[in-house]
Amino acid sequence: MNTDTLKIKQNGHSLNDFNITDIGDDHLFTGLETPMKADAFKISDEEKKQRIAILFEEIMDVMGLDLTDDSLKGTPKRVAKMYIDEIFSGLNPANKPKVALFDNKYQYNQMVVEKNITFYSNCEHHFVPIIGKAHVSYISSGKVIGLSKLNRIVQYYAKRPQVQERLTNQIAEDLKAILETEDVAVIIDAKHLCVSSRGIKDDTSATVTTYYGGQFNTPAKIAELHNYINN
Repeated sequence: MNTDTLKIKQNGHSLNDFNITDIGDDHLFTGLETPMKADAFKISDEEKKQRIAILFEEIMDVMGLDLTDDSLKGTPKRVAKMYIDEIFSGLNPANKPKVALFDNKYQYNQMVVEKNITFYSNCEHHFVPIIGKAHVSYISSGKVIGLSKLNRIVQYYAKRPQVQERLTNQIAEDLKAILETEDVAVIIDAKHLCVSSRGIKDDTSATVTTYYGGQFNTPAKIAELHNYINN
């Protein structure tokens, strides 16, 4: 077995002798949690940016780019800042949105739907964008959440290297914990640039993933939710 071959377990079945490239293209993933080192936050964000800038400068140099050019010489620092402060800021738990709950004084006991939440994430296999929309719904168990917080929770989990299945489940599990209810639904419809800009180069396909919990896990509620989303 060469160094490019992995042995992993998925759903209790051993997947032997898969090539790393094949595994990436097939979008297998290993669990609900984003894979992180135990000492991921041992160094500060500023130190991370400094080190990323040095490493990215080396990548650009290896590719043959002229780092003395006025257009390029600031790129390593710009990329480092973008990685830590923006597109991968969801890796840091310190950036998790603070959520306040309120009593459901209106006694509204039907589903609340926040649809068409635009997000930008990045495929963890190729570090290219995933661009999509999330639809989030819940039924109150006695508490309600500010609508903007639903958007912020989606953005928090999107801003990290991701697999769409994991992103869907992370949003759902966090909402269930926050709202103290199983009655949560998450639907994500996204385009993956690792599919459209490389590999198979299919620009027309999209990927849909869903989570239906509690009352949402019935044909009637699923149909009602999709009716709201599609109108």
